[in-house]
Amino acid sequence: MHILDQLRARGFIHQVTDEPALRAAMDAGPVTVYVGADPTGRSLHAGHLLPLLCLRWLAEAGLDPIVIIGGGTALIPDPTGKDKTRDILTAEEIASNAAALTAQVRLFAPNARIVDNADWLCGLGYIAFLRDIGMHFSVNKMLKAETFALRLEREQGLSFIEFNYTLLQSYDFLELYRRYGCRLQIGGQDQWFNIISGCDLIRRVEGAETWGLTIPLLLTADGKKMGKTAGGAWFLDPELLSPYHYFQNWLNVADEDVEKLLKLYSYLELDAITAMVTADIRGAKRRLAVEATAVVHGREAAEAADEAAKAVFAGGASADMPEIVCERGISVVAALVLAKLAKSNGEARRLIEGGGVSNGTFKVSDVKETIDAPCVLWCGKKRAVKVLITDASV
Repeated sequence: MHILDQLRARGFIHQVTDEPALRAAMDAGPVTVYVGADPTGRSLHAGHLLPLLCLRWLAEAGLDPIVIIGGGTALIPDPTGKDKTRDILTAEEIASNAAALTAQVRLFAPNARIVDNADWLCGLGYIAFLRDIGMHFSVNKMLKAETFALRLEREQGLSFIEFNYTLLQSYDFLELYRRYGCRLQIGGQDQWFNIISGCDLIRRVEGAETWGLTIPLLLTADGKKMGKTAGGAWFLDPELLSPYHYFQNWLNVADEDVEKLLKLYSYLELDAITAMVTADIRGAKRRLAVEATAVVHGREAAEAADEAAKAVFAGGASADMPEIVCERGISVVAALVLAKLAKSNGEARRLIEGGGVSNGTFKVSDVKETIDAPCVLWCGKKRAVKVLITDASV
Protein backbone atom coordinates (compact mmCIF):
# COMPACT_ATOMS: atom_id res chain seq x y z
CA MET A 1 0.00 0.00 0.00
CA HIS A 2 1.29 3.47 -0.86
CA ILE A 3 2.27 5.51 2.20
CA LEU A 4 -0.39 8.13 1.42
CA ASP A 5 -3.03 5.41 1.36
CA GLN A 6 -1.73 4.10 4.67
CA LEU A 7 -1.87 7.55 6.24
CA ARG A 8 -5.40 8.11 4.95
CA ALA A 9 -6.56 4.72 6.27
CA ARG A 10 -5.18 5.58 9.70
CA GLY A 11 -6.86 9.01 9.72
CA PHE A 12 -3.80 11.22 9.31
CA ILE A 13 -4.86 13.06 6.15
CA HIS A 14 -7.22 16.02 6.01
CA GLN A 15 -6.01 17.79 2.85
CA VAL A 16 -3.18 17.35 0.34
CA THR A 17 -2.06 19.74 -2.38
CA ASP A 18 -1.89 18.07 -5.82
CA GLU A 19 -1.84 14.51 -4.48
CA PRO A 20 -1.15 12.83 -7.85
CA ALA A 21 2.01 14.92 -8.30
CA LEU A 22 3.12 14.21 -4.73
CA ARG A 23 2.61 10.46 -5.25
CA ALA A 24 4.66 10.59 -8.44
CA ALA A 25 7.48 12.46 -6.66
CA MET A 26 7.49 9.90 -3.83
CA ASP A 27 7.61 7.04 -6.32
CA ALA A 28 10.49 8.69 -8.22
CA GLY A 29 12.80 8.97 -5.23
CA PRO A 30 13.20 10.22 -1.65
CA VAL A 31 11.22 13.37 -0.80
CA THR A 32 12.31 15.59 2.08
CA VAL A 33 9.48 16.49 4.45
CA TYR A 34 9.28 18.83 7.42
CA VAL A 35 7.08 19.72 10.34
CA GLY A 36 7.49 22.65 12.72
CA ALA A 37 6.90 23.16 16.44
CA ASP A 38 7.20 26.53 18.17
CA PRO A 39 8.75 26.37 21.67
CA THR A 40 6.02 28.43 23.34
CA GLY A 41 5.95 25.96 26.26
CA ARG A 42 8.30 23.47 27.87
CA SER A 43 6.40 20.42 26.62
CA LEU A 44 4.43 19.15 23.67
CA HIS A 45 1.03 17.60 24.32
CA ALA A 46 -0.95 14.76 22.77
CA GLY A 47 -2.33 16.97 19.99
CA HIS A 48 1.17 18.12 18.97
CA LEU A 49 2.16 14.47 18.73
CA LEU A 50 0.02 13.75 15.66
CA PRO A 51 2.24 15.57 13.12
CA LEU A 52 5.31 13.89 14.63
CA LEU A 53 3.70 10.46 14.37
CA CYS A 54 2.75 11.24 10.76
CA LEU A 55 6.36 12.29 10.14
CA ARG A 56 7.52 9.00 11.62
CA TRP A 57 5.32 6.99 9.25
CA LEU A 58 6.67 9.00 6.32
CA ALA A 59 10.26 8.50 7.46
CA GLU A 60 9.73 4.75 7.75
CA ALA A 61 8.43 4.84 4.15
CA GLY A 62 11.71 6.35 2.98
CA LEU A 63 11.15 10.12 3.15
CA ASP A 64 13.86 12.34 4.67
CA PRO A 65 12.46 14.07 7.81
CA ILE A 66 13.23 17.54 9.14
CA VAL A 67 11.80 19.13 12.30
CA ILE A 68 11.94 22.88 12.84
CA ILE A 69 12.06 23.99 16.46
CA GLY A 70 10.78 27.51 15.90
CA GLY A 71 13.06 29.64 18.04
CA GLY A 72 12.51 32.42 15.52
CA THR A 73 8.77 32.13 14.96
CA ALA A 74 8.18 31.75 18.72
CA LEU A 75 9.21 35.41 18.96
CA ILE A 76 6.21 36.26 16.75
CA PRO A 77 2.88 34.98 18.18
CA ASP A 78 1.06 32.50 15.91
CA PRO A 79 -2.55 33.77 15.61
CA THR A 80 -3.88 30.43 14.34
CA GLY A 81 -6.94 29.37 16.31
CA LYS A 82 -6.49 32.11 18.91
CA ASP A 83 -9.03 34.70 20.04
CA LYS A 84 -6.36 37.14 21.19
CA THR A 85 -2.64 37.76 20.85
CA ARG A 86 -0.46 35.25 22.67
CA ASP A 87 1.88 36.46 25.38
CA ILE A 88 5.32 37.46 24.13
CA LEU A 89 8.05 35.21 25.56
CA THR A 90 11.56 36.34 26.38
CA ALA A 91 14.52 34.99 24.42
CA GLU A 92 15.62 33.10 27.54
CA GLU A 93 12.23 31.41 27.94
CA ILE A 94 12.21 30.41 24.28
CA ALA A 95 15.75 28.97 24.50
CA SER A 96 14.85 26.90 27.55
CA ASN A 97 11.65 25.61 25.93
CA ALA A 98 13.49 24.85 22.69
CA ALA A 99 15.98 22.65 24.51
CA ALA A 100 13.16 20.70 26.19
CA LEU A 101 11.20 20.27 22.95
CA THR A 102 14.28 19.15 21.05
CA ALA A 103 14.76 16.31 23.54
CA GLN A 104 11.10 15.29 23.15
CA VAL A 105 11.24 15.39 19.35
CA ARG A 106 14.24 13.05 19.40
CA LEU A 107 12.00 10.38 20.97
CA PHE A 108 9.53 10.42 18.06
CA ALA A 109 11.79 11.40 15.18
CA PRO A 110 15.19 9.91 16.08
CA ASN A 111 16.51 10.13 12.53
CA ALA A 112 15.20 13.60 11.74
CA ARG A 113 17.37 16.62 11.06
CA ILE A 114 16.40 19.11 13.78
CA VAL A 115 16.94 22.78 12.98
CA ASP A 116 16.08 26.12 14.61
CA ASN A 117 14.59 28.76 12.34
CA ALA A 118 16.16 31.45 14.51
CA ASP A 119 19.33 30.64 12.55
CA TRP A 120 17.91 32.34 9.46
CA LEU A 121 14.97 34.44 10.68
CA CYS A 122 16.74 36.47 13.35
CA GLY A 123 19.35 37.73 10.92
CA LEU A 124 16.91 38.98 8.29
CA GLY A 125 16.98 42.64 7.36
CA TYR A 126 13.43 43.97 7.61
CA ILE A 127 13.49 46.19 4.53
CA ALA A 128 15.11 43.48 2.41
CA PHE A 129 12.59 40.92 3.69
CA LEU A 130 9.64 43.16 2.80
CA ARG A 131 11.06 43.81 -0.66
CA ASP A 132 12.10 40.24 -1.52
CA ILE A 133 9.43 38.19 0.31
CA GLY A 134 6.57 40.48 1.32
CA MET A 135 5.92 41.53 -2.26
CA HIS A 136 4.65 38.02 -3.05
CA PHE A 137 1.80 38.10 -0.50
CA SER A 138 -1.66 39.50 -1.16
CA VAL A 139 -3.21 41.29 1.81
CA ASN A 140 -6.66 40.70 0.29
CA LYS A 141 -6.05 36.96 0.23
CA MET A 142 -4.61 36.93 3.76
CA LEU A 143 -7.64 38.74 5.17
CA LYS A 144 -9.87 36.00 3.74
CA ALA A 145 -7.92 33.26 5.55
CA GLU A 146 -10.01 31.75 8.34
CA THR A 147 -7.71 32.79 11.19
CA PHE A 148 -7.62 36.46 10.22
CA ALA A 149 -11.22 36.64 8.97
CA LEU A 150 -12.69 35.27 12.21
CA ARG A 151 -10.67 37.60 14.39
CA LEU A 152 -11.80 40.62 12.38
CA GLU A 153 -15.41 39.43 12.14
CA ARG A 154 -15.56 39.00 15.92
CA GLU A 155 -13.79 42.33 16.44
CA GLN A 156 -11.20 40.53 18.59
CA GLY A 157 -8.33 42.54 17.20
CA LEU A 158 -5.30 41.46 15.22
CA SER A 159 -1.86 42.87 15.85
CA PHE A 160 0.51 43.70 13.02
CA ILE A 161 3.09 41.35 14.49
CA GLU A 162 0.67 38.40 14.16
CA PHE A 163 -0.07 39.34 10.56
CA ASN A 164 3.59 38.64 9.79
CA TYR A 165 3.47 35.03 11.01
CA THR A 166 2.29 33.60 7.68
CA LEU A 167 5.20 35.30 5.90
CA LEU A 168 7.73 33.85 8.32
CA GLN A 169 6.35 30.29 8.15
CA SER A 170 6.30 30.53 4.37
CA TYR A 171 9.90 31.74 4.40
CA ASP A 172 10.84 28.73 6.55
CA PHE A 173 9.62 26.43 3.77
CA LEU A 174 11.57 28.43 1.18
CA GLU A 175 14.71 28.28 3.30
CA LEU A 176 14.40 24.51 3.81
CA TYR A 177 13.86 24.07 0.09
CA ARG A 178 17.03 26.03 -0.63
CA ARG A 179 19.14 24.36 2.06
CA TYR A 180 17.93 20.76 1.94
CA GLY A 181 15.67 20.42 -1.09
CA CYS A 182 12.61 20.06 1.16
CA ARG A 183 9.42 19.76 -0.91
CA LEU A 184 6.72 18.66 1.52
CA GLN A 185 5.39 20.37 4.65
CA ILE A 186 2.96 18.71 7.06
CA GLY A 187 0.97 20.22 9.92
CA GLY A 188 -2.43 20.48 11.57
CA GLN A 189 -5.41 21.38 9.42
CA ASP A 190 -5.47 24.86 10.97
CA GLN A 191 -2.08 25.46 9.30
CA TRP A 192 -3.45 24.96 5.77
CA PHE A 193 -3.26 28.61 4.72
CA ASN A 194 0.29 28.99 6.02
CA ILE A 195 1.36 25.80 4.26
CA ILE A 196 -0.10 26.64 0.86
CA SER A 197 1.32 30.16 1.20
CA GLY A 198 4.76 28.58 1.53
CA CYS A 199 4.17 26.42 -1.55
CA ASP A 200 3.12 29.51 -3.48
CA LEU A 201 6.16 31.49 -2.33
CA ILE A 202 8.55 28.75 -3.49
CA ARG A 203 6.78 28.59 -6.85
CA ARG A 204 7.09 32.35 -7.31
CA VAL A 205 10.68 32.70 -6.12
CA GLU A 206 12.27 29.41 -7.23
CA GLY A 207 9.84 28.17 -9.88
CA ALA A 208 9.65 24.81 -8.07
CA GLU A 209 6.73 22.56 -7.17
CA THR A 210 6.23 21.70 -3.52
CA TRP A 211 3.38 20.18 -1.55
CA GLY A 212 1.49 20.41 1.70
CA LEU A 213 -0.38 17.84 3.77
CA THR A 214 -2.56 18.62 6.76
CA ILE A 215 -3.72 16.38 9.59
CA PRO A 216 -7.24 16.60 11.08
CA LEU A 217 -7.62 18.37 14.39
CA LEU A 218 -8.04 15.90 17.23
CA LEU A 219 -11.75 16.03 18.04
CA THR A 220 -13.93 13.74 20.11
CA ALA A 221 -17.05 12.09 18.71
CA ASP A 222 -19.14 14.98 20.09
CA GLY A 223 -16.97 17.58 18.35
CA LYS A 224 -14.87 18.77 21.30
CA LYS A 225 -11.12 19.29 21.06
CA MET A 226 -9.20 16.37 22.52
CA GLY A 227 -6.00 16.50 24.52
CA LYS A 228 -7.45 18.77 27.22
CA THR A 229 -9.01 17.98 30.58
CA ALA A 230 -10.40 20.16 33.33
CA GLY A 231 -6.86 20.30 34.67
CA GLY A 232 -5.03 21.13 31.44
CA ALA A 233 -3.28 19.62 28.45
CA TRP A 234 -2.18 16.01 28.09
CA PHE A 235 1.48 16.94 28.38
CA LEU A 236 4.20 14.53 27.25
CA ASP A 237 6.66 15.71 29.92
CA PRO A 238 6.38 13.28 32.87
CA GLU A 239 7.14 16.14 35.27
CA LEU A 240 4.02 17.96 34.10
CA LEU A 241 1.81 14.88 33.78
CA SER A 242 2.87 11.51 35.14
CA PRO A 243 2.76 8.42 32.91
CA TYR A 244 0.01 7.08 35.17
CA HIS A 245 -2.21 10.13 34.68
CA TYR A 246 -1.41 10.26 30.98
CA PHE A 247 -2.57 6.62 30.85
CA GLN A 248 -5.75 7.49 32.75
CA ASN A 249 -6.66 10.20 30.24
CA TRP A 250 -6.64 7.63 27.43
CA LEU A 251 -8.50 5.10 29.54
CA ASN A 252 -11.31 7.60 29.98
CA VAL A 253 -11.97 8.46 26.31
CA ALA A 254 -15.44 7.81 24.89
CA ASP A 255 -16.12 4.39 23.39
CA GLU A 256 -16.93 6.04 20.05
CA ASP A 257 -13.38 7.44 19.80
CA VAL A 258 -11.40 4.29 20.59
CA GLU A 259 -11.01 2.90 17.06
CA LYS A 260 -10.02 6.27 15.59
CA LEU A 261 -7.44 6.87 18.33
CA LEU A 262 -5.96 3.37 18.09
CA LYS A 263 -5.32 3.98 14.39
CA LEU A 264 -3.59 7.27 15.13
CA TYR A 265 -1.71 6.58 18.35
CA SER A 266 -0.65 2.97 17.95
CA TYR A 267 1.28 0.90 15.44
CA LEU A 268 -1.22 -1.96 15.53
CA GLU A 269 -2.46 -3.35 12.22
CA LEU A 270 -5.73 -1.82 11.03
CA ASP A 271 -7.54 -5.15 10.76
CA ALA A 272 -6.49 -6.06 14.28
CA ILE A 273 -7.79 -2.73 15.59
CA THR A 274 -11.20 -3.17 13.97
CA ALA A 275 -11.51 -6.73 15.26
CA MET A 276 -10.51 -5.70 18.77
CA VAL A 277 -12.98 -2.82 18.95
CA THR A 278 -15.79 -5.00 17.59
CA ALA A 279 -15.15 -7.84 20.02
CA ASP A 280 -14.42 -5.98 23.25
CA ILE A 281 -14.64 -2.20 23.42
CA ARG A 282 -13.46 -1.99 27.03
CA GLY A 283 -10.49 -4.20 26.30
CA ALA A 284 -9.75 -2.10 23.22
CA LYS A 285 -9.87 1.07 25.33
CA ARG A 286 -7.36 -0.37 27.78
CA ARG A 287 -5.14 -1.41 24.88
CA LEU A 288 -5.36 2.15 23.55
CA ALA A 289 -4.22 3.52 26.91
CA VAL A 290 -1.28 1.11 26.97
CA GLU A 291 -0.21 1.75 23.37
CA ALA A 292 -0.61 5.55 23.51
CA THR A 293 1.33 5.70 26.77
CA ALA A 294 4.05 3.40 25.41
CA VAL A 295 4.57 5.72 22.43
CA VAL A 296 5.46 8.55 24.81
CA HIS A 297 6.85 6.93 27.96
CA GLY A 298 7.96 3.50 26.83
CA ARG A 299 6.45 0.04 27.13
CA GLU A 300 7.61 -0.57 30.70
CA ALA A 301 6.05 2.64 32.03
CA ALA A 302 2.82 1.94 30.11
CA GLU A 303 2.47 -1.54 31.56
CA ALA A 304 3.26 -0.24 35.05
CA ALA A 305 0.50 2.36 34.67
CA ASP A 306 -1.87 -0.38 33.54
CA GLU A 307 -1.10 -2.52 36.58
CA ALA A 308 -1.48 0.47 38.89
CA ALA A 309 -4.87 1.29 37.36
CA LYS A 310 -6.04 -2.29 37.85
CA ALA A 311 -4.91 -2.21 41.47
CA VAL A 312 -6.73 1.05 42.13
CA PHE A 313 -10.06 -0.42 41.09
CA ALA A 314 -9.50 -3.84 42.61
CA GLY A 315 -11.84 -2.87 45.41
CA GLY A 316 -14.95 -3.86 43.54
CA ALA A 317 -15.37 -1.46 40.63
CA SER A 318 -17.81 -2.57 37.96
CA ALA A 319 -18.06 -1.66 34.29
CA ASP A 320 -21.27 0.31 34.70
CA MET A 321 -20.27 2.16 37.88
CA PRO A 322 -20.81 5.95 37.64
CA GLU A 323 -17.76 8.21 37.42
CA ILE A 324 -16.78 11.69 38.53
CA VAL A 325 -13.69 13.65 37.49
CA CYS A 326 -12.02 15.74 40.18
CA GLU A 327 -8.88 17.75 40.67
CA ARG A 328 -6.10 16.16 42.69
CA GLY A 329 -6.43 16.93 46.41
CA ILE A 330 -10.23 17.15 46.51
CA SER A 331 -11.61 16.36 49.95
CA VAL A 332 -13.57 13.16 50.43
CA VAL A 333 -16.39 15.34 51.74
CA ALA A 334 -16.51 17.36 48.52
CA ALA A 335 -16.24 14.20 46.39
CA LEU A 336 -19.20 12.62 48.18
CA VAL A 337 -21.33 15.70 47.46
CA LEU A 338 -20.14 15.92 43.84
CA ALA A 339 -20.98 12.24 43.34
CA LYS A 340 -24.40 12.82 44.95
CA LEU A 341 -23.65 10.19 47.56
CA ALA A 342 -24.36 12.92 50.11
CA LYS A 343 -26.72 15.89 49.84
CA SER A 344 -24.49 18.32 51.73
CA ASN A 345 -21.07 18.69 53.32
CA GLY A 346 -22.66 18.17 56.72
CA GLU A 347 -24.23 14.88 55.65
CA ALA A 348 -20.92 13.78 54.09
CA ARG A 349 -19.06 14.46 57.35
CA ARG A 350 -21.68 12.53 59.34
CA LEU A 351 -21.33 9.55 56.98
CA ILE A 352 -17.55 9.55 57.47
CA GLU A 353 -17.80 9.94 61.25
CA GLY A 354 -20.27 7.06 61.29
CA GLY A 355 -17.83 4.76 59.51
CA GLY A 356 -19.92 4.49 56.35
CA VAL A 357 -17.36 5.71 53.78
CA SER A 358 -14.47 3.76 52.23
CA ASN A 359 -11.76 4.61 49.73
CA GLY A 360 -11.42 1.28 47.94
CA THR A 361 -10.98 -1.25 50.74
CA PHE A 362 -9.80 1.34 53.28
CA LYS A 363 -12.20 2.99 55.72
CA VAL A 364 -12.19 6.81 55.68
CA SER A 365 -12.03 7.97 59.29
CA ASP A 366 -10.91 11.62 58.99
CA VAL A 367 -13.32 14.23 57.59
CA LYS A 368 -10.27 16.17 56.33
CA GLU A 369 -8.98 13.29 54.19
CA THR A 370 -8.28 14.12 50.55
CA ILE A 371 -8.14 12.10 47.34
CA ASP A 372 -4.87 12.23 45.39
CA ALA A 373 -5.27 9.32 42.97
CA PRO A 374 -8.08 7.53 41.13
CA CYS A 375 -10.13 5.32 43.42
CA VAL A 376 -13.51 3.77 44.10
CA LEU A 377 -15.35 5.73 46.76
CA TRP A 378 -17.94 3.67 48.67
CA CYS A 379 -20.86 4.93 50.72
CA GLY A 380 -22.12 1.91 52.59
CA LYS A 381 -21.90 -1.42 50.78
CA LYS A 382 -24.11 -0.75 47.76
CA ARG A 383 -23.46 2.83 46.59
CA ALA A 384 -20.14 3.65 44.94
CA VAL A 385 -18.53 5.89 42.35
CA LYS A 386 -15.26 5.78 40.44
CA VAL A 387 -13.24 8.92 41.14
CA LEU A 388 -10.96 9.93 38.27
CA ILE A 389 -8.28 12.51 38.93
CA THR A 390 -6.96 15.27 36.72
CA ASP A 391 -3.89 17.35 37.63
CA ALA A 392 -4.87 20.95 38.34
CA SER A 393 -1.25 22.01 37.88
CA VAL A 394 -0.99 21.19 34.15
